[in-house]
Formats: sequence, C-alpha cells, structure tokens
Amino acid sequence: MSGLDIDAIRREVRALDYVRGSSAEAALWREDDADARANLAIEGMALEPDDDALFDMLREEAVPPPLATAIVLKLLGHPDADPALAITPLASKAS
Repeated sequence: MSGLDIDAIRREVRALDYVRGSSAEAALWREDDADARANLAIEGMALEPDDDALFDMLREEAVPPPLATAIVLKLLGHPDADPALAITPLASKAS
C-alpha cells in the first residue's frame, strides 16, 4: 500500500463501533506485531513505511487483531472483505 492517508483512515477507525483492547492486550499485540515485522524483514519482505504507519496507527487505536485484519482487507478491496465494515477501500479514495 502506498500513499496512505493515515489520518483519514484513523478517523474511519475511530468512528467504528468496537471494543478497544485493554492496555495489557494492546501491549501483547504490539509485541506480536514487532515479532511479525522482524520475521518479515528476515525473509526479505520488510513492510514499506506506509504499511508500518498503518499498523502503528491500528495498535495506537487498540484495534483487536481480527478487526485490524478486516480493516486491511477492506482497504485493499479484497473479495473476502466485510462489505458492511465502514472503511473506504483505497481504490475509492484515489478516485
């Protein structure tokens, strides 16, 4: 993903009705996220800066991992994305 408007995505995330993770849960998610990013880098598939910023924002907003996955799928316009999720796909934002 490139050219992400993280602030616009953050506004959409904040408008969602979801239960934010507790401080302890968010800390675990950040730790798991760091491990996953390290593994990607080892495999030569490090995230781009925009991708890093997106995942950082999702952790800052204490978005539970299943919802974070759903948000990314919706942003990408993936066929498995939840059509009811109030996140604007990136292709629509570029229009």
